[in-house]
Amino acid sequence: MTRDPSRVARGDWQTPLALARQVVAAITDVEPATIVEPTCGAGAFLQAAAERWPRAALRGFELHPEHLAAARRLPGASVFEADLFRWPWELELAHPGPVLVLGNPPWVTSATLGALPGAAQPGRRTPDHIQGLDLRTGRSTFDVAEWAILRLLDAGATHLALLCKTGVARRIAEHVSRQRLPLAGRLHDIDARALFRANVDAALLQLHPAPLAPLRWPWHPTLDSPPTRALGVVDGHAVADVDALTSTRHLAGACRPAWRSGVKHDCAEVFELDAHGHNAVGARADVEPEHLYPLLKGADLAQDRPIHRQLLLPQRTLAEPTDALAHSAPRTWAWLQAHRARLDARRSRIYRGRPPFSVFGVGPYSFAPWKVAIAGLYKELRFTLVGPHEGRPVLFDDTCYLLPFNDEDAATVALERLRSPAATAFLQARIFWDDKRPVRKELLQQLDLDRLAGR
Repeated sequence: MTRDPSRVARGDWQTPLALARQVVAAITDVEPATIVEPTCGAGAFLQAAAERWPRAALRGFELHPEHLAAARRLPGASVFEADLFRWPWELELAHPGPVLVLGNPPWVTSATLGALPGAAQPGRRTPDHIQGLDLRTGRSTFDVAEWAILRLLDAGATHLALLCKTGVARRIAEHVSRQRLPLAGRLHDIDARALFRANVDAALLQLHPAPLAPLRWPWHPTLDSPPTRALGVVDGHAVADVDALTSTRHLAGACRPAWRSGVKHDCAEVFELDAHGHNAVGARADVEPEHLYPLLKGADLAQDRPIHRQLLLPQRTLAEPTDALAHSAPRTWAWLQAHRARLDARRSRIYRGRPPFSVFGVGPYSFAPWKVAIAGLYKELRFTLVGPHEGRPVLFDDTCYLLPFNDEDAATVALERLRSPAATAFLQARIFWDDKRPVRKELLQQLDLDRLAGR
């Protein structure tokens, strides 16, 4: 079967009618008189809704010609050729109620959707509401599902059941809280990888009218299971488990020692070498050994790999001049000079106005003999104790965070505290695992190790 790119963008690649039936079975807060599906595809959700609520009026909207033709074959459904970005949704929400907005809006950004053949072109046909979203988010492009949900809420929708990325769901929760909308919600996780071949975390987001109250939305691990936690909004920001956050507030403070990032250099071909001194393309760096340090990257930490890389370090602090290397380490200087064009072309602003060949994220803490470290990009709270390797302190790349220690005993105590159930509850309550970098230094720094010890 050939994969249709517009279906991939919509998130409905091989979506079975069985999933649509599971989704409507999970909707318990409304008995709708009208079903509105803004991007109905071939009509699976409309069919499932017709089976669940046979007396409800069905109204579907679709732009893709083949999907439109398929949906129009569904008995009893009114299906219209319509552009999500231009249709007057206020009119649809004025139909006999309750009106339930149901379905699976696109899981892509406006730029991606606009590049697909046959898809709506939001860049050329965007209504005024897009500008409002840009002002709210500060983005020149936008997540289409997020835009669609916000547009529907602005139009007056109060009953919604939509599949979306969990990141979108939590931004909607923040919007509901910020605007003090009289709505409550719930989330049901779905396996987007198995269902849609989409490498994202996704959920069924339900909204329904409710009195104003602190936002606490039950979060279910599946479509047919009871909730195991509750999404909340605290100080304007969504939290993954509001109950666990409340029960662990007493652990919040400032971590000592402070968490640090690993070394950022943005040029692995120059700075990262294998155990024999070769870079990624096989060139051997003949450099002074005192400028080489054992290196662990985030993937090494997450997968418990042994040390097999070295980092060439031209500085011990960010401001340290590098021109002295020409005399103190001439072979290192020659290697760096040979790659000067590549190093000067690094785009990050942090190198501007710095000595040539500078790196970032290096200081006295980098050379502490003992460290507790964690990978920021991986979906696991895996803290690791790392000691010297062949007599040299181990350094980390900038996908890692570390606590530096001068002795093993202090590092071991910190590791035990960070692996404790209380620390896990504190961090899990505040982490969204669908983030690109779910574990962040700012979050780790909020966990007070002394308070974990009961001091």
